[in-house]
Amino acid sequence: MKQMEVEYLGSLRTQGTHLKSGIQIITDAPTDNNGKGEAFSPTDLTAFSLASCIITTIGIHAMKNGWNIDGAYADIEKIMTSNAPRKIAGIRVKLTFPATAPKDAETRVTLKKIAETCPVALSLHPDLKQEVEMIYQ
Repeated sequence: MKQMEVEYLGSLRTQGTHLKSGIQIITDAPTDNNGKGEAFSPTDLTAFSLASCIITTIGIHAMKNGWNIDGAYADIEKIMTSNAPRKIAGIRVKLTFPATAPKDAETRVTLKKIAETCPVALSLHPDLKQEVEMIYQ
């Protein structure tokens, strides 16, 4: 059963629809690859998906333990290869937790492990370098 669909709108733009919710997203090719860069590129969404997955899986763990991490956010940097073939060489995720998040050493180790083993992290090619930095306020 299909869960999503994507339509090519022309001019290197696509529109994706999440069928259950009806929510739509637009992608554009980046300016350095003949696009307008007016929306996320497909590779931007890959980097975004990694950060979103990390925060979501940590959120699941936090919820199970009664922790409040509301307001946690990630800064994301996507590094593309400079030589052919064009692909993502690395993704850097800088995750900042609010003051309400636990900060003890044991929890930090657990959250780092969750980040490294979220479904998106495990689905990306092993040659793609993933760097996750966690900041506790």
